[in-house]
Amino acid sequence: MNSNEINARIDALDYLRGFALMGIILVNIIPLLSVRLPVSSTSDATYWRFLYLFVEGRFYTIFTFLFGVGFYLFISRSMAKGKNGYVLFLRRILVLFIFGSVHAQFQPGEALLIYSVCGLIILPFYRVNKVVNLVFGLGMLLVISLFAEKIFMVVPLMMLGIAAGQFQLFERMTNQWKVTTVFTGVMFVLSAAGLIYQYQYAAFAFGSGDEFQKTQRFLRIGIMIGPIVSAFYVGLLLTLLSFPFIRRILSPLKSYGRMALTNYVSQTALILLAGKVFDLFDQLAYIQSFYLCVVIFVIQLVFSTVWLRFLKFGPLEWVWRMLTYLEIPPMRRPPSS
Repeated sequence: MNSNEINARIDALDYLRGFALMGIILVNIIPLLSVRLPVSSTSDATYWRFLYLFVEGRFYTIFTFLFGVGFYLFISRSMAKGKNGYVLFLRRILVLFIFGSVHAQFQPGEALLIYSVCGLIILPFYRVNKVVNLVFGLGMLLVISLFAEKIFMVVPLMMLGIAAGQFQLFERMTNQWKVTTVFTGVMFVLSAAGLIYQYQYAAFAFGSGDEFQKTQRFLRIGIMIGPIVSAFYVGLLLTLLSFPFIRRILSPLKSYGRMALTNYVSQTALILLAGKVFDLFDQLAYIQSFYLCVVIFVIQLVFSTVWLRFLKFGPLEWVWRMLTYLEIPPMRRPPSS
């Protein structure tokens, strides 16, 4: 694998992480600010349906899958450098557990704690045959999806991420854009069918007892088809990234994803800060929560781009790396880079 292929692979993962983060905040802001339930036949109601059709359970799925990919790449690279990848990974998820424990005090639905625990569960699968990981991961995900239990999807999604690493999916991506396009087309057809089915149960009246069961069905179907829609999103973004022009336009997204830990945690901080300063708790409408997210997007995208122009790691990424390797990594970029 030449240096260009390595850089393309890393860039693709960073783009995907950034993309996933932009969807995650749209959902996380709702409970954090206790956003009001929408009124029927309003823009809030329309946005609510959009959120649970195209966002909820889609971006968290991508983020979780990428954790599995990162898990495999981290251990493999450590081993290639002659280090004990297992020990380093255990130290890495211990630090993640600490981050998650602190973050959970402010964001009860946060994912870092779950990822650190599930990281222990998936550790033995690093040495398992790639076909076994793929088949077992898909099988588990299919069964769990039928029961619409999102939290139990974490382990099979991470296993699929490991399998993607074992199959060198992202290493081969640059030379397989036709395969990626076909995959994206298939996932589009399946996603469209699933979303049309889900939309039949979309709520148009809120707070009504007659609509409650229908709404619950709508949400459960959304969880069931979530991995399919997520796969379409991933395929679509990878296909778009095969065009240099698109890569340049979306380059801030790459920086956003490279600082995924910092941005994920700071999303919570910025949401709560805005809620406190502007007295938004229990006051914000659904569509207004979207506008606030856009403001946070812009702040974080600009910050990430400028920060990484001069420094190698995001603030929390630097701490994470330091505590993982028990050494202080250089933060500043050399003048020639």
